[in-house]
Amino acid sequence: MPFILAEQRDADVAKAFEDYRKYLDSCKDRFPQGAFSLATSDWYFNFSDHRCPHDAWLASVTVSESKSDEVDGLRLVSITILLLNAYHDGEIEFVYPNVYSYSIGASHSQQGHDDWRYDEFRMNERGCLVHEIEWAGYGSAHRWIIESDDVAFSYRELARQ
Repeated sequence: MPFILAEQRDADVAKAFEDYRKYLDSCKDRFPQGAFSLATSDWYFNFSDHRCPHDAWLASVTVSESKSDEVDGLRLVSITILLLNAYHDGEIEFVYPNVYSYSIGASHSQQGHDDWRYDEFRMNERGCLVHEIEWAGYGSAHRWIIESDDVAFSYRELARQ
């Protein structure tokens, strides 16, 4: 059940974030550390913070598959999303090291993916992390859902020219 995506957030942003914080607290013991740290940080949803993904532009998305070192014949899928932040002075990277499923759609990508609008982290009934991402302007057809074991986040300032 979404908490802070467009439908909930646009209706009542204060209540949406209050409900999301309660949800995160109730799932604290089941949440992967990387995702929980992002979702509960004081900067991740702060639009004035340069690390915040809101309004960032997609630079690249990479889906890769590799052989498992532990189980013969098992293939592991990982996803890396690289964004140019909203201020165009930094790069934001999300790495999902072990992806169980994903849906990445774009119904109108002739002019790019538009801006990263809203996103949230949840746990599903199977105990997997769900990261749901909405891109501005394109409705439900431009929504990405990634199920994984966790997410790693990094931010790098770009050199000034």
